[in-house]
Amino acid sequence: MIQTEFEFTLPKGYLDEQGDCHRQGVMRLSRAIDEIVPMRDPRVKSNPAYATVIILSRVITQLGTLEEISPMVIENLFASDLSYLQKFYRYINELEGEDQPDPPTPSPVYDQPE
Repeated sequence: MIQTEFEFTLPKGYLDEQGDCHRQGVMRLSRAIDEIVPMRDPRVKSNPAYATVIILSRVITQLGTLEEISPMVIENLFASDLSYLQKFYRYINELEGEDQPDPPTPSPVYDQPE
Protein backbone atom coordinates (compact mmCIF):
# COMPACT_ATOMS: atom_id res chain seq x y z
CA MET A 1 0.00 0.00 0.00
CA ILE A 2 1.36 3.42 -0.92
CA GLN A 3 1.64 6.06 1.76
CA THR A 4 -0.38 9.09 0.64
CA GLU A 5 -0.71 11.17 3.81
CA PHE A 6 1.92 12.46 6.22
CA GLU A 7 1.56 14.02 9.66
CA PHE A 8 3.44 17.18 10.54
CA THR A 9 3.86 19.59 13.44
CA LEU A 10 4.23 23.29 12.68
CA PRO A 11 7.10 25.09 14.46
CA LYS A 12 4.82 27.86 15.79
CA GLY A 13 1.25 26.98 14.79
CA TYR A 14 -1.70 28.73 13.21
CA LEU A 15 -3.61 31.07 15.53
CA ASP A 16 -7.32 31.19 14.73
CA GLU A 17 -9.70 34.06 15.44
CA GLN A 18 -10.41 32.69 18.94
CA GLY A 19 -6.69 32.58 19.74
CA ASP A 20 -6.46 28.78 19.57
CA CYS A 21 -3.17 27.42 18.27
CA HIS A 22 -3.25 24.61 15.67
CA ARG A 23 0.10 22.84 15.17
CA GLN A 24 -0.66 19.20 14.28
CA GLY A 25 -1.68 18.51 10.72
CA VAL A 26 -1.79 16.10 7.82
CA MET A 27 -0.64 16.71 4.25
CA ARG A 28 -1.45 14.41 1.36
CA LEU A 29 0.67 13.75 -1.69
CA SER A 30 0.13 16.26 -4.45
CA ARG A 31 -1.49 15.34 -7.74
CA ALA A 32 -0.87 17.06 -11.06
CA ILE A 33 -4.21 18.86 -10.80
CA ASP A 34 -3.10 20.47 -7.53
CA GLU A 35 -0.40 22.33 -9.43
CA ILE A 36 -2.49 23.00 -12.55
CA VAL A 37 -5.62 24.52 -10.98
CA PRO A 38 -3.84 27.44 -9.27
CA MET A 39 -2.50 28.65 -12.62
CA ARG A 40 -6.08 29.60 -13.59
CA ASP A 41 -6.57 31.71 -10.46
CA PRO A 42 -6.42 35.49 -11.04
CA ARG A 43 -4.44 35.95 -7.80
CA VAL A 44 -1.71 33.72 -9.24
CA LYS A 45 -1.77 35.52 -12.59
CA SER A 46 -1.06 38.81 -10.82
CA ASN A 47 1.38 37.26 -8.30
CA PRO A 48 2.85 33.84 -9.28
CA ALA A 49 4.14 33.28 -5.73
CA TYR A 50 0.49 32.98 -4.60
CA ALA A 51 0.37 29.54 -6.24
CA THR A 52 2.11 28.17 -3.14
CA VAL A 53 -0.75 29.39 -0.96
CA ILE A 54 -3.38 27.71 -3.11
CA ILE A 55 -1.43 24.47 -3.51
CA LEU A 56 -0.88 24.14 0.23
CA SER A 57 -4.55 24.83 0.94
CA ARG A 58 -5.41 21.95 -1.42
CA VAL A 59 -2.98 19.36 -0.03
CA ILE A 60 -3.24 20.05 3.71
CA THR A 61 -6.16 17.88 4.75
CA GLN A 62 -6.08 18.59 8.46
CA LEU A 63 -4.73 21.31 10.73
CA GLY A 64 -5.65 21.01 14.37
CA THR A 65 -9.40 21.24 14.80
CA LEU A 66 -10.03 23.51 11.81
CA GLU A 67 -12.94 22.43 9.63
CA GLU A 68 -11.45 23.88 6.44
CA ILE A 69 -7.96 24.77 5.25
CA SER A 70 -8.58 27.75 2.99
CA PRO A 71 -6.04 30.00 1.27
CA MET A 72 -6.79 32.56 4.01
CA VAL A 73 -5.52 30.09 6.64
CA ILE A 74 -2.27 29.65 4.70
CA GLU A 75 -1.98 33.44 4.23
CA ASN A 76 -2.12 33.90 8.00
CA LEU A 77 0.56 31.38 8.93
CA PHE A 78 3.74 32.65 10.52
CA ALA A 79 6.60 32.87 7.99
CA SER A 80 8.50 30.05 9.71
CA ASP A 81 5.46 27.76 9.40
CA LEU A 82 5.00 28.61 5.71
CA SER A 83 8.67 27.85 5.08
CA TYR A 84 8.36 24.55 6.96
CA LEU A 85 5.29 23.53 4.92
CA GLN A 86 6.99 24.39 1.62
CA LYS A 87 9.98 22.21 2.54
CA PHE A 88 7.70 19.45 3.83
CA TYR A 89 5.68 19.53 0.57
CA ARG A 90 8.83 19.20 -1.53
CA TYR A 91 10.11 16.42 0.72
CA ILE A 92 7.02 14.16 0.75
CA ASN A 93 6.51 14.66 -3.00
CA GLU A 94 10.18 13.79 -3.58
CA LEU A 95 10.93 17.15 -5.20
CA GLU A 96 14.08 17.79 -3.14
CA GLY A 97 17.48 17.51 -4.77
CA GLU A 98 20.21 15.27 -3.40
CA ASP A 99 22.02 18.24 -1.84
CA GLN A 100 19.00 19.62 0.03
CA PRO A 101 18.71 18.99 3.77
CA ASP A 102 15.70 16.92 4.78
CA PRO A 103 13.05 18.31 7.12
CA PRO A 104 12.07 16.20 10.12
CA THR A 105 10.94 12.73 9.11
CA PRO A 106 7.15 12.73 8.69
CA SER A 107 4.98 10.34 10.63
CA PRO A 108 3.15 8.02 8.24
CA VAL A 109 -0.63 8.06 7.93
CA TYR A 110 -1.91 5.36 5.63
CA ASP A 111 -5.11 5.32 3.61
CA GLN A 112 -7.59 2.88 5.02
CA PRO A 113 -8.26 -0.11 2.76
CA GLU A 114 -11.63 0.02 1.09
